Amino acid sequence: MNPIVLIPARMAATRLPNKPLADIGGLPMIVRVLRQAQAANIGPVAVAAGDPEIVAAVQAAGGHAVLTDPDLPSGSDRILAALAVLDPTGAHDVVINLQGDMPFVDPAVLSACAGQLAAHADADIATVVAPEASAADRANPDVVKAVLAMDAGDQSGRALYFTRSTLYGDAPVWRHIGIYGYRRAALEAFNAAAPSPLELREKLEQLRAMELGLTIRAAVAQEAPISVDNPSDLQAARDHAEKN
Repeated sequence: MNPIVLIPARMAATRLPNKPLADIGGLPMIVRVLRQAQAANIGPVAVAAGDPEIVAAVQAAGGHAVLTDPDLPSGSDRILAALAVLDPTGAHDVVINLQGDMPFVDPAVLSACAGQLAAHADADIATVVAPEASAADRANPDVVKAVLAMDAGDQSGRALYFTRSTLYGDAPVWRHIGIYGYRRAALEAFNAAAPSPLELREKLEQLRAMELGLTIRAAVAQEAPISVDNPSDLQAARDHAEKN
């Protein structure tokens, strides 16, 4: 495999405008994400930026960024646009899509995601899950749950479904973490397809891939990384940076 890590980011986030440049312990959030991705050492890293301010911040920190059309509708559109600039000949056969709002993501989690594609030739897409943080996660529609085919004690499994609905029973409930590893052909097929019925129903993009018949493997992380979606998340991230 020859992976590349791409981080889509744009300023116009609905719940927290300008969040890629939000200061967390003296660094813009996007720079923290960039450095965690670089520490994984699984391939070159670049930011697929929707705005010149993001490009400037990344370049000032010594990173690489590609300016993409700000009107692109999704992160997968943005990384494909950046990929066309960075790798027009298709040398990188695996693309790791890391969200730009995980400033403390463990580099080992990115390695585990890429490792699913290395270990499972039948996998088209890889992702990551973590154990539920509390029983309340099971009924919280903002917590996306992954239903996996996996034996007890395993550290990875094949995804059967993703849902916002309540899950019952004594088995572990896995929280989905929005990190993806795509074989390049799978990313292109996914992006070329229209939103699927289940995707529209659950408001979960990954269900489009499943309805296309693509196989998704999930690696288990010890815990979900801090994800910054709103002002309270941002304060939690700042508190974490102050303590660590």
